[in-house]
Amino acid sequence: MIKAIFFDIDGTLLSHQSQSVPLSTKKALHQLKEKGIYTFIATGRHISEMRDLPLDDLEFEGYITLNGQYCYNQHGVIYDLPIDSHDIENILFYMEQHPFPCIFVEDQQMYINYHNQDVETVQKAISTPLPDLGDLKRGLTHPIYQVIPYGITSQIEQDILKQMPHCKWTRWHDLAIDIIPQNGGKQNGILEVLKYYHISLDETMAFGDGFNDIDMLELVNIGIAMGNAQDEVKQKADEITEDIDHDGIYKALKKHHLIDE
Repeated sequence: MIKAIFFDIDGTLLSHQSQSVPLSTKKALHQLKEKGIYTFIATGRHISEMRDLPLDDLEFEGYITLNGQYCYNQHGVIYDLPIDSHDIENILFYMEQHPFPCIFVEDQQMYINYHNQDVETVQKAISTPLPDLGDLKRGLTHPIYQVIPYGITSQIEQDILKQMPHCKWTRWHDLAIDIIPQNGGKQNGILEVLKYYHISLDETMAFGDGFNDIDMLELVNIGIAMGNAQDEVKQKADEITEDIDHDGIYKALKKHHLIDE
């Protein structure tokens, strides 16, 4: 029996074509709540970004944010995992010699050193305003949970990872990657949340469409890729449903008899 379902946001809950959550998805989430099935957000996004999205009328039991590095519910923080401080020192030193736009993500705020066309292109693609400008050296005295470089070459990408040996990365846009702790990821956040709620993996399901969803889809009992997902994501999923704009979540939940008509 499924007791917990995890949902990615972009391309899964939120359609960037309609700039909204499909009505069928809202209906399905409401039915899941009525049946006592826990629903969780599992996203690479930050809490401040989610406030700008059309998610206000949706209720979730908890939130796995920053690709699993910061997990919380209405009672407080369930789990958090910041990046090693030496890795932050290293990337700041590297950027002094090889500057590029980069976001540093704290628990309650995120900020970027400067904007350019690459940043504007990426933020438009995810229906999100430009990030606030800030001094990245705050990272020397404040825990950083995620680093997001924009528009870097493959060579710089490899150089950055050499500077951050305790980290790994995942690409979520042609012009942007997420850098997180080596032992982080959505799957790690999910395991911590399941431990908190005393729910087993056999009782879980997840929906996603991006590369950063692969570990999550492989971890849960039933991992479902959206029809609009990348081919590699579809190959790793247990099932493939319709795309977001053709009621993919609703149809999959109905197939598994988790919701009614």
